[in-house]
Amino acid sequence: MAEKLDKTLIQNQNAFNAPIPGESLTTSPSTPNAWERPPQYADEDKAMEELYLLLTEKERLTDLIKIIDDGVPLDEIAQVILYRGYTQGQFNPDLMLMMIEPTIYLLIAIADYAQIKDYVLYEGEDDDPETEIPDDNIVPVDMDGDGTPDEPTEKVRTEPDASSVSTGLLSRIKKELPSKVKEATQGEE
Repeated sequence: MAEKLDKTLIQNQNAFNAPIPGESLTTSPSTPNAWERPPQYADEDKAMEELYLLLTEKERLTDLIKIIDDGVPLDEIAQVILYRGYTQGQFNPDLMLMMIEPTIYLLIAIADYAQIKDYVLYEGEDDDPETEIPDDNIVPVDMDGDGTPDEPTEKVRTEPDASSVSTGLLSRIKKELPSKVKEATQGEE
C-alpha cells in the first residue's frame, strides 16, 4: 500500500507528466474548445444580466451567501465565476476583465442584503495600510498653517459606483435582489 502511494506521489510531481509543447495545435479544428469559438456574449450589459440571473438562482445564492459569510474574499469569488464563464465560451478575455468591477459590486450588494457586514473584499485587506484606522495616540498635524491641528478624516466605505453597473441591471438589483436574498437566507435557518 505504501509503495503505491509513493508511486502516485512521484507521478503527480513528475515534471514530464504534462502536455508537450504544441500539443494543443494538433487538435482537430472541427472540435475547438469553448474558448476557441466566438463568445456567447459580446456585450457587457447582456453578460452581466446573465451572470446576475445565474448567481441569484435560489440554491446558488444560498451557497454564495454561505461562502461570503465564511470569509472567502469577494475578488476570489469573482475570479472563479468569471474564469468559469470564459472557459465555457460565454465571453472573451477582454470582456471578462471588463466584468470584474461590476461582478464584485454585485457580490457586495448580495453581502449587504444578506446583512454580512464583515465580508472580505480581498486577501490581506486587514494588513493594507490604506484601510487601517489610525490609533487614538496619533496627534493631528496642522496642514493648512492656521495654528489649529487638522482633524483626521475617517475613511468610510462608500456605496458602489453606479456607473460601473448598467442602469437596467442596477434597477433589477434594487428591486429583486433583497427579496431573493431574504428567501435564500430564510431557507438556511
